[in-house]
Amino acid sequence: MLKKILYPMTLITAVALTGCAATTNTTSTGNTTPTGTAADIGMSIFKTAVDNQCRATLQNQQLWQIASVGMTTQQEEALQSRICGCVSEQAPKQVSLVDMANAAVDPQYRNQLVTKVVVNSIQTCYGSLVN
Repeated sequence: MLKKILYPMTLITAVALTGCAATTNTTSTGNTTPTGTAADIGMSIFKTAVDNQCRATLQNQQLWQIASVGMTTQQEEALQSRICGCVSEQAPKQVSLVDMANAAVDPQYRNQLVTKVVVNSIQTCYGSLVN
């Protein structure tokens, strides 16, 4: 029970503190802009979760199992990284800030959101990279 409460609270705290400690970037005009906002950190965490789910999903797909038979471990890892990198890059286009906020506090919602993003993108990314 404590784990269910501790993980979301830790995630929220980390995102909030990171947002407060954002670094700055100096532009050519001498102005400074924040570069490490809480939203960026939250999206980075989300993209990592999407990448992990993508790899697990890919391993379980029959098409992947057949295609990977003739590959070396390095070839398999490289193609998997390209496919799941594509899926991770598609992730921000499929979620709203409300989705991200809900995912930060509700692990079940987060898992459903990650799964939805992976399912919606994996075949498109696989097809575009393999064909």
